Order: sequence, then C-alpha cells, then structure tokens
Amino acid sequence: MKNLGKVLKTFSATKESSGLPRPQVEKLNLIVDFGIENDKFAGKKLDQTVMIVGIQSYEIAKENNIDLEFGSLGENILLDFDPHIFEIGKQLLIEDSVIEITQICTVCNHLSVFDKKLPALLKSHRGLYCKIIKNGIIKENKIVKG
Repeated sequence: MKNLGKVLKTFSATKESSGLPRPQVEKLNLIVDFGIENDKFAGKKLDQTVMIVGIQSYEIAKENNIDLEFGSLGENILLDFDPHIFEIGKQLLIEDSVIEITQICTVCNHLSVFDKKLPALLKSHRGLYCKIIKNGIIKENKIVKG
C-alpha cells in the first residue's frame, strides 16, 4: 500500500448537534457493523457510516467566492487529497482502521443554504460514503494508505 495523503480534520454529528457544519472532534472511533462511536447516524445505513471529502471540494467553492467552514459538506473525514479519483470498492487504511468506498454522495439541495450555486458546483465532488471494514481510531495528521 502506498501513502495517499493525510487526514486534515475529523467531524461527527453528535446527538446534540443538528445540521451543518458538523462539529469538529479530536478523534473518530470507528466500529465495524455499527459506525462512529457517539455519532447520531451510527447503527443506520452501514454502507454510509463514514463520509470522506477532499480539500479540493472546499477549494472549488472558494474559487467561486463561496467560503465554507470545514464540516459544511457533512464529512466525517477531511483529506488533503481528492478521494474521487478512486473507484467504489477501494479500501483506505488509516492507522489500524480500514474503510471501503461504497458510493458517491449525491449532492442534495440542503447545500444551497450556503449558496444557491453550491449543489451544481460540487456535483462530482460532494464526497464519498464508506463502510467500516476494520475498527480503529482516526485523528488529524494520520497517514492514509491505499
């Protein structure tokens, strides 16, 4: 496996939070057949328990004069590379954890609360859903291999 990049930030939708941007957290505890510990979406849609987004998505918005706070795209993991270059089924190793890309996240209209142009701009860069293959803790600055 080769180094692909690293984790920039981690986010979780806690039971206390609602909407976007997702709150930044110090770490994510990934649990197979469950999801992210303390995340309000854990235990539901196991093929969509983790969402990854590349920094390029925020750069696309910024180039179009839309300044978004990290976490605004609903991601759990913000990466310093573009994960959209990979196919469905690609596995990523982050520390001891393994996640597998399961589907492209469709752009939903709730992104238009930030700017009406945003859904169209991020049509192919909204993010990718992943399922958890192997338990582990994910933190900022950890190397992502694939």
